[in-house]
Amino acid sequence: MLNVQLEKKLSHFNLDITFQVNNETVILFGPSGSGKTTILNCIAGLSVPDQGNISLNNNLLTRNKQTLVPTQRRKTGYVFQDYALFPHKTIGDNIRYGSQDKLLIQHLLRILKIDHLVSKYPHQISGGEKQRTALARALAAKPSVLLLDEPFSSLDEKTKYNCQQELLRLKKEWMIPVVLVTHDRSEAEQLGDRILSLEKGKIK
Repeated sequence: MLNVQLEKKLSHFNLDITFQVNNETVILFGPSGSGKTTILNCIAGLSVPDQGNISLNNNLLTRNKQTLVPTQRRKTGYVFQDYALFPHKTIGDNIRYGSQDKLLIQHLLRILKIDHLVSKYPHQISGGEKQRTALARALAAKPSVLLLDEPFSSLDEKTKYNCQQELLRLKKEWMIPVVLVTHDRSEAEQLGDRILSLEKGKIK
């Protein structure tokens, strides 16, 4: 279970939110600039709250401004909006980064249908293939929580639909908390077990 209670002063408002995520997909829904990505960054340890606690499976990660568990030890799978793949590494090396489980990697390559891409580089593959590579890399590290920051926003409709269906299938297999950021209402309703609507840093 993921527990998030944080306050953080941003440029135009104060972020002040509290929520829990069990083995489910919770959507952070709202317009750009409502604090959604900041919440993900605080969970991942890339940003530090001004006040509050963040815990994962009863392990306290952050207490107020104090980081108790560094980013690299949080077992957080994070798929960034721009995918953040290493351009100088092959697709296979991108996925193997941070994971030594060869059987798991082969499984992810197969179910995400990217096993034929392992020797290619990010600039040689499509946006949908990059998204699936980023998702495979995040899952290969055996995360305890999966964070997705508008991972489908730059995809065409067909690719977006296929990737959303793959995420729904993975969700049944990976019983972990998933937090997905979007400002697409139909995507939120399709993928989320619960939707938390944010406006100016607060849950409505």
